[in-house]
Amino acid sequence: MKHPYSGLPDYQFWNKEPGITHPAALDPVVRAPFRISPTDKIVTAGSCFAQHVARYMSRSGYNHYITEKCHPIVGPEVAEAHHYGLWSARYGNIYTARQLKQLLLRAWGMFEPATVSWPAPAGCDDGAVVDPFRPQIQPGGFASEAELLRDRRHHFACLRKAILEMDVFVFNLGLTEGWEDPRDGAVFPLAPGVAGGVYDPDTVNFVNFDETQTFADLHFALKFIRNKNPSARFVLAISPVPLAATYEDRHALVSTGWSKAVLRIAAEKAVKVFDDCAYFPSYELTTSPHVRGAYYDADCREVLQPGVDHVMRLFMTHYGDPETAPKVPEAPVATGDAHTQEMEKAMAVLCDVAAIDNS
Repeated sequence: MKHPYSGLPDYQFWNKEPGITHPAALDPVVRAPFRISPTDKIVTAGSCFAQHVARYMSRSGYNHYITEKCHPIVGPEVAEAHHYGLWSARYGNIYTARQLKQLLLRAWGMFEPATVSWPAPAGCDDGAVVDPFRPQIQPGGFASEAELLRDRRHHFACLRKAILEMDVFVFNLGLTEGWEDPRDGAVFPLAPGVAGGVYDPDTVNFVNFDETQTFADLHFALKFIRNKNPSARFVLAISPVPLAATYEDRHALVSTGWSKAVLRIAAEKAVKVFDDCAYFPSYELTTSPHVRGAYYDADCREVLQPGVDHVMRLFMTHYGDPETAPKVPEAPVATGDAHTQEMEKAMAVLCDVAAIDNS
């Protein structure tokens, strides 16, 4: 052997990646520990990006397992407005691992938060309330706290059914920042005052979960699910969507980097602990320099359809049926004009590790 890297697979070397010149060919998935069949019951949860996964799999003929369905007498427009079908049950976005842990405990009657409801925001009917743990799930809020509690009991029953009967759980980790009731540690997806509730700094605390706390919460949640459903398989991913805002006294970009790093560490540790638990690199793919920022909208935050398509094409290729997965589009990227190449030469730096090769 010339050196330890001799003979290693091409995927372990940056400069051997076809995505450098053909971004659509970028594929950072080395192997999938299991396959998902069209008949498998798939439950998706997590941040906003999880909704893209659910929609795509449903349209591709896979079984996005919906246990909380709108009454058949209600039309599809009303069902969509009330967010039925976005998730397996109407739990809304689950941004932090702590939220997931607490949701499971609440659904099984093992945790009853002190906060029951928040007053609905301005513009809603008098007396209307929102669910603090899914504040935007019901347009206009619930007519009363009693109505909210009835809906919550039904929701928890649907969630338990989804957990007990699912084959695959896809969880998309999104954030580390949240807001906590200091009385019992209950965590809300939004600060009170944003979409219901009244903000009082004496009654709610800002929290930013670090890698130790996030992994502990994720480990608890996955172990809890396995105890209820021993055959469940897990796919973990990290949302490529940056933070909309940070409460930390620093730039939102810096907080985004810190948050995604924490989530990545937690996901990696979970994969090492649990069997049939995979990490899918949707975050790395979308944010990769290979794609030259082309997968983000003008706000540099929302992921465009080509980005979602690329992510899901790889997911279907490696975890679904590769025969039915969309093919890589033919759209190689130009390597740059002569002026750009000259500027690159002028900017060149010495990088010792660049000498590593597998030849």
